[in-house]
Amino acid sequence: MIIKPRVRGFICITAHPEGCSRHIQEQIDHVKGNGPIKDGPKKVLVLGASTGYGLASRITAAFGSGAATIGVFFERPSAKGNTASAGWYNTAAFERAAKAEGLYAASLNGDAFSDELKSQAIELIKRDLGEVDLVVYSLASPRRTDPVTGETFRSCLKPIGEPFTANNLDTDRKVVAPVTIEPATEEDIESTVKVMGGEDWERWMEQLDAAGVLAEGCQSVAYDYVGPEVTWPVYHNGTIGMAKKHLRDTAQRIDALLKLQRGAAFISVNKAVVTQASSAIPVVPLYISILFKIMKEKGLHEDCIQQIDRLFRTRMYNDSALVFDEEGRVRMDDWEMKPEIQDAVKAAWDKVTTDTIDEETDFAGYQANFLKLFGFGLPGVDYEADTEVVVPVPSIGE
Repeated sequence: MIIKPRVRGFICITAHPEGCSRHIQEQIDHVKGNGPIKDGPKKVLVLGASTGYGLASRITAAFGSGAATIGVFFERPSAKGNTASAGWYNTAAFERAAKAEGLYAASLNGDAFSDELKSQAIELIKRDLGEVDLVVYSLASPRRTDPVTGETFRSCLKPIGEPFTANNLDTDRKVVAPVTIEPATEEDIESTVKVMGGEDWERWMEQLDAAGVLAEGCQSVAYDYVGPEVTWPVYHNGTIGMAKKHLRDTAQRIDALLKLQRGAAFISVNKAVVTQASSAIPVVPLYISILFKIMKEKGLHEDCIQQIDRLFRTRMYNDSALVFDEEGRVRMDDWEMKPEIQDAVKAAWDKVTTDTIDEETDFAGYQANFLKLFGFGLPGVDYEADTEVVVPVPSIGE
């Protein structure tokens, strides 16, 4: 079939397998172009491995350090003539590329919050790798079922205490207009912490440790975002911010656990990028569109793969040392948060209207990045050609 993008709100319900494959190859080329990562990880478990920062972590570990990788995710294969999800096609392309270079790659598709999938991952590690020396936690989901109680919780993006009003970019209509978000209830806050906090990360690490599959010196990293003050009411100080605080507190407990085997756990605060998750956050698409224009002009722009490749090369490995902020986090958003960058964002913020959006922002770049997530707009791909939508993930075979 001929596949075209069909966008609904902050999601594209179609994905192009050849475009996704080309996007994966671009990321692999970036990592390989920077050469090998000295003393990098060799056996890696990535939780949330099919898109965004988790996918970038898997690519960087495999093609920068020759690592064997196991990826865990929840993605949709093609069915009834419909395309698979982008994450499915990403994983298929990643596994093909890994196999071509003689790298071990296996994947598990299912509910990563469940104990059943944790057990499957542990058995796979025992059978094929023995142990892992890096665990990346990069799960993003709108809901989570507690494996102990069976209760399902749903996260939300809301301010706490009072309504929040700010300019927002409607990416479908290309319109800038104020948006007001009503404050969260206590139940909203609790549910968001249950989904997006550190409870599941800690459960993973405790079960991996109890099974004896964490190597001596194993590291674990989870990803966070802080962002500028203009987004704080709905993000940093909102429901998601409460969840991220729980994640940071959890990191300290996991770090204490791993230190028993000379390992470490930490949070990496990454820069704003276009992902399926960030596209859903009110105000953030407008901020990203302004930020992209400024960072590109300054030669400081990074996407997920550039960010994670820099994390591995300059903070985690290559004879580097982790440097923490006052809250114990590694700040990979250091370029984004430079005063001159944020001052320029503030100066542009009130100038952006529906009429000036092309002049004051890089909305075109935002749109291009968004479509790229789903395999559209990649060079060298014939989007007018018939394309097979059924693409197996080699290690799953579905």
